[in-house]
Amino acid sequence: MASSTTPLRIKIKRTVTAATRKQQMLRQLVCSDAPEQALRYRGFRMIAGVDEVGRGALFGPVVAAAVILPEKMRGLANSGLKDSKQMLRKDRERLDLRIRKLALAVSVAEIDAETIDRVNIYQATRIAMLTAVQGLAVEPDHLLIDAMRLDHPCRQTKLIYGDSLSLSIAAASVVAKVHRDALMCELDLVHPGYGLASHKGYGTPEHRRALAERGPSPLHRKTFAPVRAVDPDAAVEEMASGELFDLDLEEEVDCIQD
Repeated sequence: MASSTTPLRIKIKRTVTAATRKQQMLRQLVCSDAPEQALRYRGFRMIAGVDEVGRGALFGPVVAAAVILPEKMRGLANSGLKDSKQMLRKDRERLDLRIRKLALAVSVAEIDAETIDRVNIYQATRIAMLTAVQGLAVEPDHLLIDAMRLDHPCRQTKLIYGDSLSLSIAAASVVAKVHRDALMCELDLVHPGYGLASHKGYGTPEHRRALAERGPSPLHRKTFAPVRAVDPDAAVEEMASGELFDLDLEEEVDCIQD
């Protein structure tokens, strides 16, 4: 009598982090000129996309860019333009050149680590974005901003996940990231040993190990918890002032992709 076997079925439970779920959701969004076309229908013409990079980094400046694209911009979508963090480095650099050639105006602004420590990262980001807008050679009549509003008289639209939905904001995201990544590679030569060219200043395990071994450089953000934890000057100041030191505080870290 032939024997039969029942295949063994094993259920594997896969744990998906919140960050992974967010990235999966963002990949499903369609980056297009729909937000810009809706504004053009209302009479706006010089629409500036505004975005920042480096907000969650432990080292160096936060960088913002403002970009005014022409009305015919759909070719950028066909070229793969989307949120810079969703793109490979070679594609970002290729599109950065194309954006700068096609754009009516491009402006980039940096706010250094010292200012970030003095005013906090949220306010420093707003300052960087405002400075980028003010640096445009062409006056915008509307701002499309990724999840932020600025102290600027121009009409504004705050667009959540804007760099995954609007070509203008995505263009600003790419310009800002290519600029900051190049800056991190330059600063890696000035401040060697931290691996800046690799992680671009974000709080990777490699970066945190280097911080623990070498201590912070002058361009590290001293008010960010992982930096404060290894900064002897910060420890002395807090002991003298009697302030509590929360070592569990984590700063938001953007996705890193070469």
